[in-house]
Amino acid sequence: MGYLRQIDIENFKSWRGKQVIGPFMRFNCIIGINGSGKSNVMDALSFVMGERPASLRVKHLRDLIHGANVGRPVADRASVTMRYCDDRDQEAAFRRSISGDSSEYCINAVRVTFAKYTEELEKIGIVTKARNCLVFQGTVESIALKDPKERTAMFELISQSKDYAAEYDRKKEALRKAKEDTQFQFNKKKSATVERKQVSQEKIEAQRYQALVDELEQTRLQLSLAELYHSGRSINTLSDTLSEKQQAAAAQNNKLVNWEQTVKELKKQHGRLNREQQHKEKEIRTQEHVLSQSRSQYIKAKVNTSHQMKKAGEIRNAIKKSQKAMAFKEQELAEGQQEKAELERAWRNYEKRFQEQRVSQGPDVHLNEEQLERYKELKELARKQGAVLSQQADKLHWEGRADYEKMAFDQRREKEVESLIRNNHCQLDDLTRRAEKLEEYIQACKSSLEEYGQREESLSAELQWGRQRTGEVKEELSQVLEELGNARLDTQESKRQLQRKELLEKLHRLFPDTVYGRLCDLCSPIHKKYQLAVTKVFGHYMKAIVVASEKVARDCIRFLKEERAEPETFLPIDYLDVNPLMERLREVPGAKMVVDVVQVNAASGATHLRKVVQFVCGNALVCETIKEAKSVAFDRKERIKTVSLDGTLFAKSGVISGGSSDLRTKARCWDEKEMTRLKERKDRLTAELRELMKLTRKESDLTQIIAQAQGAQTRLKYSKNELDNIRKKNIHKCQVDISRLESELANLDSQIKMQQESEEAKNAAVKKIRDQIDQMEDLVFSDFCAEIGVGSIREYEQEQLKLQAEHDKKKLEFETHCTRLSAKLEYEQEQLEKQRKKLHILQETVEKEEKTMAEQRKDEEKLLAAVEQVENKLQELKNQLLSQKRGVTAAKAEVDQKTQGLHEINKQLVKLQREVMSAETALEQRRLARHNLLLACKIQGLPVILLSGSLDDISEVQLDAESESTSATIHVYEREAQLIIDFSGLEDDLRNVREEEEVDAKLEKLRQSLSSLEGLLHRTSAPNLKALEKMREVKDKLQGLTEAFDASTRAARKCSQEFEQVKARRFHLFSQCFEHVSVVIDQIYKSMCKNNSAQASLSAENPDEPYLGGINYNCVAPGKRFMTMDNLSGGEKAIAALALVFAIHSFRPAPFFVLDEVDAALDNSNIGKVTSFIRRESRENMQIIVISLKEEFFSKADALLGVYPDFNGCMFSRILSLDLRPYPVVEDENGAQTEPREDRTQE
Repeated sequence: MGYLRQIDIENFKSWRGKQVIGPFMRFNCIIGINGSGKSNVMDALSFVMGERPASLRVKHLRDLIHGANVGRPVADRASVTMRYCDDRDQEAAFRRSISGDSSEYCINAVRVTFAKYTEELEKIGIVTKARNCLVFQGTVESIALKDPKERTAMFELISQSKDYAAEYDRKKEALRKAKEDTQFQFNKKKSATVERKQVSQEKIEAQRYQALVDELEQTRLQLSLAELYHSGRSINTLSDTLSEKQQAAAAQNNKLVNWEQTVKELKKQHGRLNREQQHKEKEIRTQEHVLSQSRSQYIKAKVNTSHQMKKAGEIRNAIKKSQKAMAFKEQELAEGQQEKAELERAWRNYEKRFQEQRVSQGPDVHLNEEQLERYKELKELARKQGAVLSQQADKLHWEGRADYEKMAFDQRREKEVESLIRNNHCQLDDLTRRAEKLEEYIQACKSSLEEYGQREESLSAELQWGRQRTGEVKEELSQVLEELGNARLDTQESKRQLQRKELLEKLHRLFPDTVYGRLCDLCSPIHKKYQLAVTKVFGHYMKAIVVASEKVARDCIRFLKEERAEPETFLPIDYLDVNPLMERLREVPGAKMVVDVVQVNAASGATHLRKVVQFVCGNALVCETIKEAKSVAFDRKERIKTVSLDGTLFAKSGVISGGSSDLRTKARCWDEKEMTRLKERKDRLTAELRELMKLTRKESDLTQIIAQAQGAQTRLKYSKNELDNIRKKNIHKCQVDISRLESELANLDSQIKMQQESEEAKNAAVKKIRDQIDQMEDLVFSDFCAEIGVGSIREYEQEQLKLQAEHDKKKLEFETHCTRLSAKLEYEQEQLEKQRKKLHILQETVEKEEKTMAEQRKDEEKLLAAVEQVENKLQELKNQLLSQKRGVTAAKAEVDQKTQGLHEINKQLVKLQREVMSAETALEQRRLARHNLLLACKIQGLPVILLSGSLDDISEVQLDAESESTSATIHVYEREAQLIIDFSGLEDDLRNVREEEEVDAKLEKLRQSLSSLEGLLHRTSAPNLKALEKMREVKDKLQGLTEAFDASTRAARKCSQEFEQVKARRFHLFSQCFEHVSVVIDQIYKSMCKNNSAQASLSAENPDEPYLGGINYNCVAPGKRFMTMDNLSGGEKAIAALALVFAIHSFRPAPFFVLDEVDAALDNSNIGKVTSFIRRESRENMQIIVISLKEEFFSKADALLGVYPDFNGCMFSRILSLDLRPYPVVEDENGAQTEPREDRTQE
C-alpha cells in the first residue's frame, strides 16, 4: 500500500526557505493557531498535484512566492516536492516549481510535460481533475447542503463522465436536426407527388384550349392587316396637305420672332431700371437705419448732458449753502475773538483800578511790631490747634472748587449739546424734505419707465412679429415661386391654353347657368399619386366641356364654328347614357374604382357632375403596380378595364397602352387650378411683404424709446442711490447723533443736579468746620482782640483781606470765562476748517462735472451734425428715387406698347397654326391608329410579315387620341414609316375595297367574328397552358426530393448511432461510479455511526440517464425516523457528508487522503465516531492527513505536525513533528480499554 512520506517546500506562500513537512504516519493531524499557515500545507499539495492559481486563492502564479503578497518576494522561484513511496517502498519525487508566471514539472528530477506529469499521478491513484485525495475546508458543509443537481455534477466530476458532456450535447443536437430534416424532406416529397397528379389533368385541358386560340389568332391577323393597309393609304394623302400649310406658318413665325426680340430688349432695359430703383430703395432703407441709430445716439447724449447739468446745479446749490454756513461760522468766530479781546481789556482795567484802590485806601487798625509779633505767634498757635480742621476744610474747599468747575463745564457742554441737537434737527428736516422730493422724482421716473416699457414692448412685439412674419412670407413666397417655376408650361402651350380659357369664359357669359366648365376643372384626383391613372382613364374627355343639355352643346358648337375656334368635346348631362356601377368591384383586393378616387370640386350641381364622372370612368379600376393591374384585368373570369398608377391601361379587349412621356405633361393640367391659386397667393404675399417692409421703419422709433428709457433708467438709478444714501446714511446718522446727544443731555442734567447737591453738602460741612475754627481762634485771640480793640480777630483780617479775596474771586471768574471762550473758539475753528475742506471738494466736483458737461456738449453737437448730414443725404436719395421711378414708368409704357403689337402678330400666327394643327391632328390620328395597330400586333405576337424593318423597331409606348406630338412620338412615327408590310397574306376581298363604307363594313364583320371567338374563350375557363413544361419540372422535382429524403434518412441513422455510442460511454462511467457509491455508502455510514440501524441511500431522479437529473441522498440516523437531509442536525449532516466523501473516495481510491478541518461541524459526541472510523480506514485502506483544531480529534492521531508562525521582517511558518505512537489511545467512547499505539509506518 503506497503512502506519502514527506513534502519538501521552498519559498511557497508562508513557508520561507527550504522546509520539510513530515515524515507522515498512517493517521496524521496538522494543528496550529489560526493564521499560522496550516491551510498552506493543503495549498502546497494542491499546487504539486497541478491545480490552477485560482484554486490556490491567488490570481497569478508569482503571488505564490513567499513575500509576494506584501510586495517583497524573497526569491524569484518557489517549488514543492511530494515524496511518495509505493508498495515496494520505492520513492518517487513529484516536483512542481514556478518562475514568474510559468510552471515546471519534474518526476525524480527529470523534467516532463504537464500531460505526462498528470498521467504518472493517475498511475498511483491521484486524479487531479477529480480531486480524489483532497477535501478542502468547508467542502463537507457544502456537500451536506448540495441540491440533487449539484450532487450529480459532483458524481460526473469523480466518474469523469463529464468529459463526454459536451460531445453528448453536440451529438444530441445533431440527431434532433437530422430528424427534423428527414421529416421536412418527407413532407416535400409527399407534396410533389400530389402536384404531379394535378399537372397531368391540366395538360389535357390545355391541348383543347390551344385549338381555339389558334383560330382566334388567325382572325385577329386578318383584321390587323386590313386596318393597317387602309390606314397607310390615308396617311400618304394627309402628309401632302400638311406640308403646304406648314410653309405659310413658318414665314409668319419669323416675323413674330423679330418682334419678340425687340420686346425682350425693352424688358431687359425695364428690368435694369427696376433693379436700379430697388438698389436706390435699399440705400434709402440703409440711410434710414443709420439715421435712426444716429438719432438714438443723439437722444442718449442729450439725456446724459441734461443729467450732468442737473447734477452740477445740485452741487452748486450745495456750494452756496456751504458758503453761507461758512460765512456764519466765520462771523461767530470773529464775534468770539472780539468777546475774548474785550474780556481781556476789561480785566486789565480792573487790575489797574484794584491797584489804585489798594494804594488810596489806608488801614484802620495799626499794630506795632510787638503786637504784630504776638499776632503771628497766636496765629501760629491757632493754626496748630485747628490744623486738622483746617486740613478738612481745605480738602472740602478744593473738592467743592473742583465740583464747581466740573459743574460749570457740564453746564457749558449742556448748552453746546442743545445747540447741536437743534442743528441736527434742522439738518434732519432738510434731509427728509430732500428724500420726499427724491421719492416723488423716482415715482415719476418709474411711471415714465413703465410707459416706455409698454411702448417698447408693444413696438418690439410688433417688430418681432413683423420680422417673423417677413421670414415666413419670404419663405412661403420662395416656395410659391418655385412651385410656379415647376408648373410653368412652354410659351406656345401657354398661349394656346390662354385662348381656350378665353373661349370658355365667353361660353360662360353666353350660357352662365348651363355651361359648367371643363371636366378637369370640375373634378380632381383625391391624391396626387392618382393623377396619371385618372388622366389615362379620362382620355380625350380630359378637356371636355360639361354642359346641362344637348341643346346647349349644339349652341356652343355653333358658336365655335362662328369664332373659327378649335374643335371642343362637349358632355351634355341629360344626353349621357351612364351604365350602373358594379358594386362588387369595390371588393377586389388591391384595387379601387377610379370613380372613388375622383372628387368633384364644384359645390353646385355635384350630383349631376358625379354622373359625368361615372360616365367617363365607367367600371375602371386603379391598382398600385403594373403587375397588380395586369393580374386584376386578365386573371379573373371576367376581364376588367384596369389602370396602374404610372398610367398603364389594360383594356378589356386585351390592348395594353400607357407609358407615354406625354402623359405626364397632360396630367399637369390638374395643376393649372393650383397654378392660378399660386399666382393669387403670390400677389397677396407680395403685398403683405410691402406692408411688412414699411413696418421696419418703426425701428427708429423703438431705438429712440429705448434711448429715452435708458436715460430714465440712469436717472432713476442715480436718484435711488442718492435716496438710499440719504435714508441709510445721512438720515440715520442724524437720528443717531440726535439720540446720542439727547442721551448725553439727559446724563448732563442728572450729573449737574448731583453736583449741585454735592456742592451744597460740602459747603455746609465747610461752614460747620469754619465755625469750629472761628471758635478756637476766638479763644486764642480773646485777650489780643481786647488789647487792640476789635471784637474778633476776623474783623481785623477781613478788613485787610477783603479786597484781596474780591480780587481773587474776580480773577477766577476771568480765567474760567477765558478758558470757556478759548475752547469754544477752538471748536468753531475746527468746524470752519471742515466746512472749508467740504467746500473745496464740492468746487472740485463742480469743475469735473463742468468739464464732463463740456465734452458731452461737444459730442452732442457732433451727433446733431451727423443726424443733419444723414437727413440731407436721405432727402437727396429720395429725390433720385423719384426721378428713377419716372424713368421706370416710361420704360413700362413702351414695353406695353410693343407687347400689344406682338399680340396682334401672334393672333395671326395662331390662326395659321390652328390650320396646321388641324392637319397635324388628322395626320397624327392616322399615324396614331397605325402605331396602335402595329403595337397591338407586336404585343399580341401576330405573325405580321415585314418586307423592310422588324416588329422589334415598334415602340412599346401606348398612344391614344389625346397623345400630343413630341420628339419621341415623331421619332416613333418616322421609324414606323420605314416599315413595309407584306400584305400578300391579306384576302383579296379586303384589299380591293376602295370605298370607306365598304371598308368599314368588312372590318366590322371581322370584328364580330373576332368578338365571337373571344367570347367563347372567355366563357371557357383558361387552363394552364404551361402544363407540358410544368409536367417535366414536376417529375424532375419529385426525383430530386426522393434523393434528398434518402440522404437525410441515412444522415439521421448515422447521427443516431454516434449519439448512442457517446451516451453509452457516458452512462457506463457514471453508472459505474454511482452504483459503487450506492453500495458502499450504507456500510460506511453504519460503520461511522457504529450502529446497524443507521441507513444511507442514493437514488437517481432519472434512472435511464441519471446524469441528466438529480441524485437524492437520504440518511436515517440511529434511533430516529426517516427525515430529509435538511431536517437533520448539524452533526448528523456532517457525518452523512463525510460518509458520502469516503464512499466517493472508495470508488477511485488514492494512496492518501487529506482533509482540511472536517471536524469543524462535529460536536463532541460525533468526533469520537469519526476518529474511530478514520483510524480503522488508516490501518486498512489509506493514509490519512487531517488539518484539525479540536483536541478530541487530533489526540487520536499517530503523529502531530504543529505549524506555528515566526517573525523576521514578516511572518513565516515553521513546523514541529510529534510521534504519538508510544502513547496509549482510547479506542471507544466508553474508555473501557486502552492499548498502545502500533508502529504503522511503512518500512
